[in-house]
Amino acid sequence: MKSQPASPYYPILINIQDKKCLVVGGGEVALRKTQTILEHGANVVCVSPAFCTELNTLSERGTIRTVRREYESQDLDDVYLVIAATDDAEVNEKVATEARKKKVLINVVDKPYLSDFIVPSYFRRGDIIVAVSTSGRSPALARKIKSELAGELKPEYAQLALIASDVRDELKKNGVEVSAERWQQALDLDSLAELIKTGRNKEAREIMLARLNTEPQRRL
Repeated sequence: MKSQPASPYYPILINIQDKKCLVVGGGEVALRKTQTILEHGANVVCVSPAFCTELNTLSERGTIRTVRREYESQDLDDVYLVIAATDDAEVNEKVATEARKKKVLINVVDKPYLSDFIVPSYFRRGDIIVAVSTSGRSPALARKIKSELAGELKPEYAQLALIASDVRDELKKNGVEVSAERWQQALDLDSLAELIKTGRNKEAREIMLARLNTEPQRRL
């Protein structure tokens, strides 16, 4: 079996909090996309001649802004990213073409070849985000793998991330640099998660610091 060329998709996380994001479409797919970007603090505008009940409700609550008409090029003004989620291929392609002209990031639902980015299947544990992608080849497989991984990731890891961040800030404040390898050695996930599970967060922090402080360190 021949090896496959590397995926063209570079995995990144984009901050969309308080940024204007456009969703073109008013049906169930548009609703799902809207709900997802709302979870990450986006300022969402939806454009469509008609909207499903849930999108109308979000608009009535002031959670999103809806524009009840056909998509127009001007809708892309001052937009950070756009998701084309209509059931009209011509409209979706038009959005993609005009988005590229205006240098707006575009995702066309189920059409990777028209998109600048694709959205992975993901889950969260606090600030920990685990994303799975098949580079657009099989979203169903990505969701299946995500479900299996979600069952394996301990809920204590969310708190562990906060403790590790606190430890990292303290080391930086003291002008101490620790190697990436030493960090990996210090993060004994099973033992630290067990301490957190039993409410011994302070002890977990102290152990982590002790492990990191055993390595010869150099001042920044």
